[in-house]
Amino acid sequence: MSGYKNINKILSSPLRLRLFMLFNLPLAFMAGIRPEFISSDEAKVSAPYSFLTKNPFRSLYFAVQCMAAELSTGLLAINMVGNSSEQISMLVVNIQASFIKKSRSLTTFKCNDGELIKAAIAKSISTGEGQIVDVVSVGVDASGDKIAEFIITWSFKPKKIIIIG
Repeated sequence: MSGYKNINKILSSPLRLRLFMLFNLPLAFMAGIRPEFISSDEAKVSAPYSFLTKNPFRSLYFAVQCMAAELSTGLLAINMVGNSSEQISMLVVNIQASFIKKSRSLTTFKCNDGELIKAAIAKSISTGEGQIVDVVSVGVDASGDKIAEFIITWSFKPKKIIIIG
């Protein structure tokens, strides 16, 4: 993750963002999933309703929703891991989803749990042990109706550095 020291720099440039998505998240890139906003405690990601992202029931395919929800939490994690003084491994270990309503328009997933992620990373660094944290991403459609809620469980653990010599 050391290559993502400044995720905000990537998000601020349309070309850098396209290249980041293409090389790191090619399926999300092809689906048209786009990061919209990131701060220290919040991230928003949009997923379009289109030919590539719809299912046979004429709604946004659940896998596209899952990618966008995970990315809304992952951007916060990447940002904090990239700004950490330690090298930290991060991994999604569980996902729970509730689908409330069909989405037939652009859907935006928002995660406000940056402080939870920050606390888990800090505790992981201070204890040297892996930490697990549940964060929430809520999806709303173009009319503002809640369509889905995801609980994504992240694991953060300091990387052990082996010095030879």
